[in-house]
Amino acid sequence: MRIAIDMDEVLADPLSKFIKLYHRDYGVPLDLVPEPGNEIYHHVPEHANHKWFDYISEKGFFRDLPLIEGSVEAVRKLQQHHDVYIVSAATEFRNSLEDKMDWLADHFPFITWQNIMFCGDKIVDVDVMIDDRAKNFIGFKGRKLLFSSPHNLLLTDYERVDNWQQVLDKLVGPEL
Repeated sequence: MRIAIDMDEVLADPLSKFIKLYHRDYGVPLDLVPEPGNEIYHHVPEHANHKWFDYISEKGFFRDLPLIEGSVEAVRKLQQHHDVYIVSAATEFRNSLEDKMDWLADHFPFITWQNIMFCGDKIVDVDVMIDDRAKNFIGFKGRKLLFSSPHNLLLTDYERVDNWQQVLDKLVGPEL
């Protein structure tokens, strides 16, 4: 089976970095928890709600993102049973390309460059796609696993996974 895995909010945690930067620049509390169905920028002062785009466009933003808990171990296990590809819409943010490649080399060195796809639209021909953005499932014919993130918690049209253990249970089996 071929599996495409998104990076942001699936492997890497940009939300915690946004919160840290908003707190630094605007005094938004570090314990900010986005409400279901809303994006992080909906929870900051109105004059700063587009600052997320500045942050995400800066060189280095993606270089030191925290890992989503359990992602490294789960991807390693998936790779033992399936063909795993990291698929990110990295071309949307020019400065993210090198950051993301270096981040993957640090945290997922077992994923070779041949299995990393930086693209715009995720028009990949795989059996399973794991993503937090439902827009990436448009036109995708395979199995769609929606990885839970605050912005997508109100969506009910997709098979949902809340964490990496649930991904493993669905794709490899509960014995792991």
